[in-house]
Amino acid sequence: MSNRSLPSTFLKNTAQNGIGRYVCQMQRVTLKFCKTWGGSRGMRDFIENHLLDFVRANPGVVVYLKPRRHRNAVIAAQYLNGRSESVDCNNMDKDEICKWMEFQRTRSGEQIIRFRKPWHTDTPSVQGIWHPFLNKDPSVNLRTFPDKTLSEYNDPEMSATEKLKLMAQQFENVKIVEDSQDKESEV
Repeated sequence: MSNRSLPSTFLKNTAQNGIGRYVCQMQRVTLKFCKTWGGSRGMRDFIENHLLDFVRANPGVVVYLKPRRHRNAVIAAQYLNGRSESVDCNNMDKDEICKWMEFQRTRSGEQIIRFRKPWHTDTPSVQGIWHPFLNKDPSVNLRTFPDKTLSEYNDPEMSATEKLKLMAQQFENVKIVEDSQDKESEV
């Protein structure tokens, strides 16, 4: 299957699972196998050795066993969103089946799709994506850190104290100029 034939979409999060309490999205799983056929040997080993551990670790998942005559072993998972996924386990050993069970358990149930872009916005901008160095001077790239000049706080607005000091300095300059003019006029 080529990459172009997969359905595509933008990146999105499914119901924000895990922000509050994590809810396993797999609702039920049906293990279909044959009691005598050789292709189901791995599934039978999984059922005998690992199924009880899986059930104890995942009490929210309902597990059904469905014996069928002379058919391939299959893992059929159903998810809370109503979707179903199946994995053909013909001639797999029990370790591979353990991995597929864990894969199915940790899935969201959404269809696997190709992403169009790694990001998406509903209000696109011609400016591009914001990043921390967007409006910074490019010379920052050549500095060695820690740099004392970059770690200082530069307030773009003067404080009231600085404004008063500047006014006082200007007043003193004006007074000195007036005094010198007075002295010249006396001579």
